This record gives sequence, structure tokens and C-alpha cells, in this order.
Amino acid sequence: MSTLTRAYASLLFIAGSALLIGGALLLFLHGTCYYLVLGSSLVASAVLLPRYRRVSVLIYGAQILITLVWAIWEAGNDAWVLAARIMPVVALGGGLVRSLPLAKTAFLLLAAIACGAVAHGLWNPDAPDPLYRAGIAAVHASRDAPPVTSSGDWVHVGNGEGATRFSDLTQITPDNVSRLEVAWVYHTGQPGTALEVTPLKIGGLVYLCTGTNDVIALDAETGLQRWRFSSGAERSAAIAKECRGVTYFHADGAGGSCADRIFTGTIDARLIALDASTGAPCAGFGIAGQVSLLAGMGDWRGRAIPGYYYVTSAPTVVRGNVIVGGWVSDAQYWGEPSGVVRAYNALTGKLEWAFDVGHPDRRGEPPPGEQYTPSTPNAWAPMSADEKLGLVYVPTGNTSGSDYYGVLRRPFDDQFSSSVVALDAAVGSVRWQFQTVHHDLWDYDVAPQPVLAEVNARPALIQATKTGEIFVLDRASGAPIRPVQEVPVSTDGHVPGERIFPTQPASVGMPSFAGPRLEERDMWGVTPIDEMLCRISFQRARYDGIYTPPGVTPFIQYPGILGGIEWSSVALDPVRRILVVNSSRIANYARLIPRAQADAEHRKPEGFGGHYPQRTQAGTPYAVANPPFLSILGIPCQKPPYGTLSAVDVDSGRLIWTRRLGSASGSGPRGTASHLPLPLGTPNLGGSLATRAGLVFIAAGQDRRMRAFRTDDGMLVWQHTLPAASVATPMTYRSDSSGRQFIVVAAGNADPRMGAVGDAVVAYALPHQLPVGDSNR
Repeated sequence: MSTLTRAYASLLFIAGSALLIGGALLLFLHGTCYYLVLGSSLVASAVLLPRYRRVSVLIYGAQILITLVWAIWEAGNDAWVLAARIMPVVALGGGLVRSLPLAKTAFLLLAAIACGAVAHGLWNPDAPDPLYRAGIAAVHASRDAPPVTSSGDWVHVGNGEGATRFSDLTQITPDNVSRLEVAWVYHTGQPGTALEVTPLKIGGLVYLCTGTNDVIALDAETGLQRWRFSSGAERSAAIAKECRGVTYFHADGAGGSCADRIFTGTIDARLIALDASTGAPCAGFGIAGQVSLLAGMGDWRGRAIPGYYYVTSAPTVVRGNVIVGGWVSDAQYWGEPSGVVRAYNALTGKLEWAFDVGHPDRRGEPPPGEQYTPSTPNAWAPMSADEKLGLVYVPTGNTSGSDYYGVLRRPFDDQFSSSVVALDAAVGSVRWQFQTVHHDLWDYDVAPQPVLAEVNARPALIQATKTGEIFVLDRASGAPIRPVQEVPVSTDGHVPGERIFPTQPASVGMPSFAGPRLEERDMWGVTPIDEMLCRISFQRARYDGIYTPPGVTPFIQYPGILGGIEWSSVALDPVRRILVVNSSRIANYARLIPRAQADAEHRKPEGFGGHYPQRTQAGTPYAVANPPFLSILGIPCQKPPYGTLSAVDVDSGRLIWTRRLGSASGSGPRGTASHLPLPLGTPNLGGSLATRAGLVFIAAGQDRRMRAFRTDDGMLVWQHTLPAASVATPMTYRSDSSGRQFIVVAAGNADPRMGAVGDAVVAYALPHQLPVGDSNR
């Protein structure tokens, strides 16, 4: 026997032994017996190979037949799952399989496919996907609508107070989008900070902010910098350095300096007003153009330790008030800063009102010796406003400091957490409130910005969520327009003293983007060994679907903390009546850690010798660990897709189309890039832009691609490689100087897990020589 044969037999024996042991454990955990069978076959083939090669070949050939039948029975026609189940086994036994006669191999292959397909269809149908629960609508044809005269500007982060992320511009169409080219690129000079901004365009300038709150104005035609305001915020001032947008305000009747203003909130808790023309601070606003957001916060520990309270979303201006919430660090300690929402006079910076859930009747700053109520639900996500109704719509998170443990929460915490709250923009009183998760123990903050639209001739608010639910509510009253049902959820496995709400709201008249309920057969891997280990982890964990109660034994949280639907929210094409939704499907593998164990592991809050990801929940009986559910190779344990782009008929609630968003090219084991241009569906951060011309632009995946899809049917019509992965939402405008329509997106990812990093803002336009039409002029 040759040395090569011995080495090959040793490889089979080692792999087979690992599968044999792991397969026995999986079977003990009530999992599949396949890996035990596979391990036995590999060990037998290895032992028999030196002296009984033909028998060894026949055993391995039979194992390939078993693998084919089993894989098709489990996976159906899912190419990614079939490849992971079949190809490694075939590749490992390639030399042996070639020894089989070709005719017999072909017969076995065909028989296996036929038997597997029948078995799959009869006994193992695909798990129902709640994406289809409201039904399927026909593919839309473009609808005629009267022409609209558009300024060509993009005035709000969501291009309107209602945040539809829709533009009336029609110069770039499905017919000519393939001719788009890069018009200009701007680099912020801060590649180490996330560039999650959606720029604004007013007049001849494009406004954006960096992750450290520098505000920049660019020439809309050329991308050349016109001014830059340095905020002075230190890079160490925040756990995550993010600025998702700035806010434009025009003071009616005012003239001169600061009649037009740009507002930004900072990572060191300041609200700044700048002159939109020059970038100079507005001297009449606060003190030298700034207001400290630390006022009234008391002597909380985070004051001396930066990073516990700051602003990441663009402020909201309505009825002459600029309104801000704040991001409060997750799960660090009970007693973290307040989640108070405050309104300041947009001209003077004077505090007009404060909404503190612990003191709902107090509108001003706390009296001396007091502070805004600590550890209340915060409002870090982008808000929306209805100027006519005089309402600001505030998405809230869950209670700060105890995200996965609710025993210490007070009645007002449970009342306002994980909700959308409509506040009177003039005085800060509550008009109505709708809760998306009761007694939230899963960090299911309401992150997406509310979208305001007309639905069935009613003024509506569309609230997407991390849970994947999309609630359609009456904008004036908060009453559901689409049916909402309280559905029973698991109450088993929680820690002593915890209160588990027995039902949770489900928007049954709309698709759910939570993903199908996970099963063992949904586990996935690059090799049989890492897939088997994922199955073992799945079988060891508690999983009763979404809202599995947190406990000291491992539990699976799905959707994970990424969602569902994140802060980038959804886009609405009001002409075609289509809601565009990008969502992620990544589970977390979580558990509560008793305080004694957490202390022994030196788990401490950020700034007190610990690190933010440890999620210490100091002051409670438990810390929490909730990493993504990944294999030993660093890839998700569940099967693809991990991200989708979908279209929903907003009037009927039915799904029109859905596509995997993102290719495998930027993903791979241990953070490597596979460079496979195959549709995988990647986790995504950043949203979509819809245009009247019938296009959807999005760049939120891990593969550095900016894409355009046809709104009506979801056909991919254009894509381009960005300098870095994008974690932002695109916008569009018409240049006042040339009349060209531009598409602009920030490509400034700072997290290697989400793809290549960078600091670029990229603008696309049609070539100058192409006829551009009037673009709604």
C-alpha cells in the first residue's frame, strides 16, 4: 500500500471518527442519525481500504447514495443546502467513486434523486414562511399617475417628514440605468468610523455628517467640499461612532445668517446648529450654537465615562421645535442614563418640553437635586412627524441596563418600552401609543423610522420592527388599520421572579419578515463536521420560536438583535402602492449568566474595566451573552438566505415579490471573501430608495454592491462595485446646475464582519452625452 493511500485512509478514519462520536451525541439529543451513519461508513471505508478496496468503494458508494437521498429529503431544491450536504462527501470520496463503473454510478445518482424528491414531497414539506401569511399579489404593472413638479432636492433623511424614501425624479429609468457611471467620489478621511449617513441636498449643496459628527457640505454637481465643520467630538466619546443624518430647517420670515440651518446631534451629547451656507455655528442658538444634552441627567456614572448617552439619528423639526432622543448603552448596568425625549426651540435652543416617562406631567428640566428618570426606555431611532396633526412619532427601545432581565422594571418602563409613541410636538404630551413587544426581554427595540402614508384612503403610520412585524396604524389615533392579533408565546424556561407576557402582537394582515421557525434541518455548514456541531448546539438550546424566554441555559433568539428590520426602515412607492422591505435573518445564541459567575469571569460594564459586548447588566442578578449563532468556521449556523429584499402591496398587505439580497462574493469562513458571485442573501444594514421611474436602489449587503431593481417585479437591472461595503441608505437629487439626476450612497462600513471598510461617498449619474430629459422640471 502506497504512502498516499495510507494518508488518504488516515484522513477518512479521522473524519469518520469525529462524525461517529458527534453523530452519536446528536442522536442522543434526539437529532438525525445521518452523521452517525456517515461516520460509520467513513471509518469502515478507511479500515477496509488497504486490503479490501472494492468493498471499501462499495461502502462509500452506498454512503453517497444515502447522502443524496437524505439531502434532497431535507433540503428539497435549495441549492446552497444541497451543495453543503452533498459536495463535501462526494469530494472526500472522489478517488473511490471513480472506481465504480460509470453506468452504475449514473443509475444510483438518478435513483437517489427520484427517491429523494418523492420522499421530500411526501413526508417533509418546507416549513411555512410567515412572509406569505397575508397572501401573494400579482406582479405589479406600472401605474399611470399625473406628473409632479419636484424641486429635485432631498430635504429630510427620509425625503419628507413621512420618511417614505421616495423621489419623484424620473431621469434615471429601468431602460437607461445600465448606463450609470460614477460622477464623483468624496472621502471623509475617517475610515475607522462608520459612515451610516443619508445625505441631504438643498439648493446647490449636499450635506452629510461623519461618525464623529463633522458636518460637511459638498457641491452637488462636482462633489467638491464647500465647507466642513469640525465638531470636536473625540473618537473615544462613544462606544459606536455613528451619525445617520443631519436635519435642515428654514426659519420662515427670517433673513441673513442662520435663516437656513443644519442641526446635528453628537456622540458626546450636544445639539449643534450651523448656518447652512457657511457651516458657522448659529450664535443665537444655545451657547455659541450648541446645547448640552447632559443638562438634567444628574450625576450619573456615564457623565465621567463617555459613551453611555449620545445621539446617532438626525433630529426632527416640527412646529418650530427641534426634537431629539438619545442612544443609551445596552445592558451595561441598572441606573444608566434616562431615555428622555426633549424639544428645543429651533431658533434659540431653549428647552420647550421634555418627555420623561417616569415623570409624565413634568415638562421642564428636573428641579435642583433631581434628574430625569434613569434606565427608562430610550428613543435612539429616527423619528417622523406630521406637521398638520402636530405630532412627532417616537420609536422607543426597551429599558436601558436590563435588556434581558425585566424584574426591576417599573410600570412606566413596561408601558412605553418597544413602542411607537405619538407626542404633541408643541407640548410633549402623549396623544397615543402602540406597543410592538410586551415586556421586551430580547432587545427588540423599535429601530425603524415610522413611515407616513395613505393606506386605503386613511392617513396611516407604517411601523416596521426588529421582530419582522409591520404594523399599519391610524396616524391620528394609533388604532390598527391592518388586523393585529395577540398570539400565544412560550412562557417556559425563564429565571425565577421574571414576568413573561403570555401573548405578543402579530400584524396578521401583513407579511412577517421574521423568517420561518428554525428546525434542526435548517442548520448549515461548509463541511459535515461544522454542520453537525451546529446541529448539536441547536438541539442543546431552548427554542420555542420567537420570544423564547431568556434563561441560564442556552436559548436561540430568532430574529436576532439585527432583526428583522433595522433602523434603515422601509421605502414606499406611493405611485405604485408598493412597500419595499430589506430584512435580515440571523439568529443569536444567548444565555443569562448568574452574577457570581459573571463576576468570576470579570464581566464589568463599559468604562469600569469591561467592554460593551459583555453586556454585564450590573445591578441585576444576571449578565447576558448573546453572540451570533455561528459555526466553528465563523459562518451562520442556519442556512441562507441571511438577507432579503421584498415588495408588498401596501393596500392589500400581500407580498408581490422577494429576492435574496447580496451575493456570496464578500462572505466566507473566518471572515474571508469567497469571491463567488452567487445569490446568497447576506445580513444587511442600510435601506432602500424608491423612485417614480420604477427603480429601487440599495447597497446594504456585505458584497460592496450598489444595485438597482425594477420596482414592479424585482428584476435586477444594474449593479456596481463600491469602494467599501455600505451600511447606509441611498438618496437622489437633481443638480441645479446641469439638470442631471444623481444617486448618492455612503460606502463607509467600519465593521469587518459586515464587509470591506472605507470612508467614501459615491455619486452616480448618466453620462453627460446622454439625453437626460426634464426630470420633472
